[in-house]
Amino acid sequence: MKRHINNIVKSVACVGFLVITGCNENDFLEEVNPNTITTETFWETPQQFESALTTVYGATQFQSISGAGLQHEMILGDIAGTESWYRPFAFRNLTYTDASVQVVDKWNELYIGVYRANQVINNIENAENTLFAEGESEAIVAQAKFLRAFFYFQIAHTYGGGIIRTDVPTGLDGLEGNFSSIEDITAQIIIPDLEFAIANLPQSWEGTDLGRATWGAATSLLGKTYLYQENWSMAATQFKNVIDSGLYSLTPDIMDNFRHDTEFNSESIFEVAYNADVNPGASGESVDDNQFETGAEASAIARAIGQLNFGAFNTLLPTYYLHEMFVNDEVDETNAINDGNIHSKRFTASLAPLNGEGLYYGLDIGEKPGWAFGQSAYVKKHTNWYHLPNEDGNSRSGINFRHIRLADIYLMYAEAILNDGGSVTTAIDYIDLIRSRAGVKTIKQYLAENSNTFPQLHISKQVHGDQPLVAATRENVMTHVRLVERPLELCFEGHRWKDLVRWGIVQEVFTDLRADEVWRETNKESIFEQEPLRIVERIRPDFFLCTDNYSSSVHNYFPVPSQELQTNDGL
Repeated sequence: MKRHINNIVKSVACVGFLVITGCNENDFLEEVNPNTITTETFWETPQQFESALTTVYGATQFQSISGAGLQHEMILGDIAGTESWYRPFAFRNLTYTDASVQVVDKWNELYIGVYRANQVINNIENAENTLFAEGESEAIVAQAKFLRAFFYFQIAHTYGGGIIRTDVPTGLDGLEGNFSSIEDITAQIIIPDLEFAIANLPQSWEGTDLGRATWGAATSLLGKTYLYQENWSMAATQFKNVIDSGLYSLTPDIMDNFRHDTEFNSESIFEVAYNADVNPGASGESVDDNQFETGAEASAIARAIGQLNFGAFNTLLPTYYLHEMFVNDEVDETNAINDGNIHSKRFTASLAPLNGEGLYYGLDIGEKPGWAFGQSAYVKKHTNWYHLPNEDGNSRSGINFRHIRLADIYLMYAEAILNDGGSVTTAIDYIDLIRSRAGVKTIKQYLAENSNTFPQLHISKQVHGDQPLVAATRENVMTHVRLVERPLELCFEGHRWKDLVRWGIVQEVFTDLRADEVWRETNKESIFEQEPLRIVERIRPDFFLCTDNYSSSVHNYFPVPSQELQTNDGL
């Protein structure tokens, strides 16, 4: 069921852009149109505050935040490649600039969200208390503060900092600002906003309010904030609060997290709603960034990354590393979730290899061309492969984007307790909950079968011949979380590059995968069309340039957009 907030009230979207305009003292027209919405007449009823709050939620729908723009960030790490004729190629090779599309769009659109949130927060502080029922104003502010914290978390960890804005500008001078560090943004905005949200948000919403921010969303994001600070104890506490609340559970089928008809399910903690039926004439790329545009309410990400021969562009392609890990993730035949499948449930929900199972856009896999010229698999996540014959020609998809789900919380909790000196066994318990749902052998099963050792599943069998067995030490389990579990469970969900950066292992990962790439190129005649990847015609060079181009000081975070540098004297 789509939430009511998804149907953004376009007539009040302009509230997010009620700019201050100057009037000359000689202006002769002094009559005021009583039907005109102005900053002086708008903020007078709870309904108007709710309408303005809706525009803050609307900002989360921007393509750079939750839609097609994310393809440029999903390609930065170790799980995705592309081809030279696609725009993400510059991001794959780390040759993007401060004027590149996602660099500019994400900055602008996140700050639109901040501006809208600030309008709600600032104006409700000046409103008469008698306007609201008990707890009503606090709930509105709590939602706005959660969303502001969400936007600022993205700003801080995408750009390595940002400009702190908590007030609505009253003129051009108010648009300037100095660059603040991740630490300052976290301390001044993110943590205080989330603490207020946690204290004032409900645990759940019902009916048409499904999709609003909740206590669980705020608590999860606060835990993630502490995790990124390496404040392991505080992070673990927040994640455990979410886990112990009993509000969430893993869906029996992982695919339920990537469909349009199983949204706001038991695993969902915070997701952005899209709808392919509203405003049917608008392209999925359209946004509501001013009062003259209606926006699409749909996401364009499905057409961006769906398979070329089904009306899409496959701008993201799984790396051989990711594909082979899925192949080598051994199915547990004793697990009742499996029904004769040869691949894990999360493999089938995430990628489409040539030997994939079931139908793909209504046809047997391979019935249409593809899987050639170095492509071993295609991305399924975020696409409509499971119910449509092809992607919409107007780039419209109604699949929600899940920013926070319980499986992610389990893995972050495992990471926090491993780093905080907690029980390795407990960390494995939470990892195994996810592995069991995927239908693959658990770490505990491997340990029982291999004298208390388990395989290093991130190492390519094709390249290296085997996967060494290691003991379940804190370090080895942490390596498994980093290089196996998070990429397999959360691939293409917007976490990977930020993970690699915060762990400080980007160069290590690039170097290792480039070496594997060179081995495949050298031995291509013997591996073409062979298991496990069935590569045809060429070895796609995903890490040929980025391995040498990478510099942590340059590429860990996007640069501040050139237009911001040119117009903001504070920078």
